[in-house]
Amino acid sequence: MLYRKIEAEIEDFLKSADDKILVLEGARQVGKSFIIRKVGTHLYKNFVEINFAEDDEGPRLFKNIHSTKDFYFTVSMIAGEKLDTYEDTLIFLDEIQHYPQYLTMLKFFRQERRYRFIASGSLLGIALRSTTSIPIGSILPKRMYQLDFEEFLVANGVSPTALYDIRSKFNRSEPLSEELHNYVMKLFRRYLVVGGLPDVVNIYLETHNIVKVREVQSSIVQMYKDDASKYEKDAASHLHIGRIYEMIPSQMENKKKRIVAKDIQGVKGDRFDRYQSDFEYLISSGITVPAHAVSNPKFPLNESLQKNLLKLYLNDVGLLTMMLFKNNVSGILEDLASINLGSVYESVVAQELAAHNHQLYYYDNRHNGEVDFLVNDYTNLSILPIEVKSGKDYTIHSALNRLLSVPDYHVKHAWVLSNEREIKTIGNIVYLPIYFTMFLDANRVSSSDGDDWSTF
Repeated sequence: MLYRKIEAEIEDFLKSADDKILVLEGARQVGKSFIIRKVGTHLYKNFVEINFAEDDEGPRLFKNIHSTKDFYFTVSMIAGEKLDTYEDTLIFLDEIQHYPQYLTMLKFFRQERRYRFIASGSLLGIALRSTTSIPIGSILPKRMYQLDFEEFLVANGVSPTALYDIRSKFNRSEPLSEELHNYVMKLFRRYLVVGGLPDVVNIYLETHNIVKVREVQSSIVQMYKDDASKYEKDAASHLHIGRIYEMIPSQMENKKKRIVAKDIQGVKGDRFDRYQSDFEYLISSGITVPAHAVSNPKFPLNESLQKNLLKLYLNDVGLLTMMLFKNNVSGILEDLASINLGSVYESVVAQELAAHNHQLYYYDNRHNGEVDFLVNDYTNLSILPIEVKSGKDYTIHSALNRLLSVPDYHVKHAWVLSNEREIKTIGNIVYLPIYFTMFLDANRVSSSDGDDWSTF
């Protein structure tokens, strides 16, 4: 059974005095239903699960309900023996985006306190378009991601003690021993192949068969594409979504990694605005991770983003390497110099930063060049540039140097992530092993003056 950090967070919330309704959102196949089911059956004597997606494809008992009275009556028909008191009954509304009216009804479920509720959805951003009244104040939205690299290490037998020691090294800015570094890098390269989607991780642990792993990944990619046709009724729109999604891997190989509007249908002069809702779908559904362009990088970054310029990353690096390399993963596992893994490394860092609560931006300046990522440093009221390097030339980063040379940007320090074991600081640039991305939590920020830069 896979270890998930979010399990403790859900359990703590349900044990607390907070009576808001937790709504767990995220892409399909990241494990939302499983983890809610596990916590709910553990904490509550009575656990009732209603999957609106299954109901929509079957009896549709809940489809046209718009009052709590009718809901209580209907749920009593299928699970009356499990309905008791607020304290001992948890009702789980799964795939709530299928019936958006229930998002509005959550407010009344909370007020009536008849039973405790929890909900999950994979396309809540899309469902909220058609929700007449969003129950702000009554719900606690929380996003769930696939297994991050730390959770992947646990799945592969790395003990809590070993992880504690690795984190302690990171906090003290000390490198791992050569043996431990090589071991962690071996697992990191496997993570590039497998990714963090639970079904894929489980099949990998059970079989260690790349063909089986790729089969599951391929089915998930197809499911993501099929979902567009279910939630975007306009045929042209879901064709655009599928096209943009398919373009992401090849676009990552270009010097300018963003998707250009004219390339979507091969129409010269095509405008980004035409595809606004398609990009919104890809982001809101959780199947891509966005990074918005910033040409004037000042804190806070959201004040200077360029809305029509963004890079999209696949939400899971395993899906990316499946699309790029299929079953031949020897170049990744053996770190062959002839294989360019720049886009793969950049994607896994995007995935990790997003899972650790960072909003992602990148530096895009016509004169100074492009820096992979920028994130907000709330402690220093500054920005933190991050460059990702997959090769031996990791100390060459002219765009980053030019960014740091502009006094008006007030950048305290920057990070360069690479395969190298050693941790070193040159000027205001800190060089780190790429696997330490697993500790870059947005809620733990740093002092640029050196006491503990690594706890950002």
